[in-house]
Amino acid sequence: MKKVLIIAVLAAAAFGIYSFTLSRPSVAANIATKIDTSAETVAAAPVKWYTWNEAIEASKTKPKKIIVDVYTDWCGWCKVMDRETFPNAEVAAYLNANFYAVKFNAEQREEITFNGQKFNYVVQGKGGYHTLAATLLDGQMSYPTVVYLNEKYERIMISPGYKKPEDLMKELKYTSEEQYSKITFDEYRAKSK
Repeated sequence: MKKVLIIAVLAAAAFGIYSFTLSRPSVAANIATKIDTSAETVAAAPVKWYTWNEAIEASKTKPKKIIVDVYTDWCGWCKVMDRETFPNAEVAAYLNANFYAVKFNAEQREEITFNGQKFNYVVQGKGGYHTLAATLLDGQMSYPTVVYLNEKYERIMISPGYKKPEDLMKELKYTSEEQYSKITFDEYRAKSK
């Protein structure tokens, strides 16, 4: 019992000394420099996400293209994009500067009225879907899917599937620079390699 007590006291003392040395600025500064804060992993400012209604209202006073990230709560690749693609500094900065970014849960139950039409949740089997998601995706309900709309809310492109930051950047530039009016996305992607 004495050995256990002595070991516990020594461990507590060692931990106390270790904690005290970490609080010194020079040690803390050395540790901070080892944390990865590269542009590829950490965004200076996170993506400003809007609801559908917020994006529509904002675009009335300051028109911008809209990007809609259509997802579901159970979608694994959606979570990977939320963790790895959207926090990328270049992606976040570009989205914030050029788009109203909308996160849209394809299974949300809140009714949305847009252009005089009501969109709502439809029960289907054990689950269901939101009719605005079905409209945006032309009924091809796969997740994640990114939908690009112009300033008049006309669809530019539907892009299903997971995207790495560099792949999403190509799509963002293609749509924001209005390359879609000149060439197909496949042609643009081939030229930008």
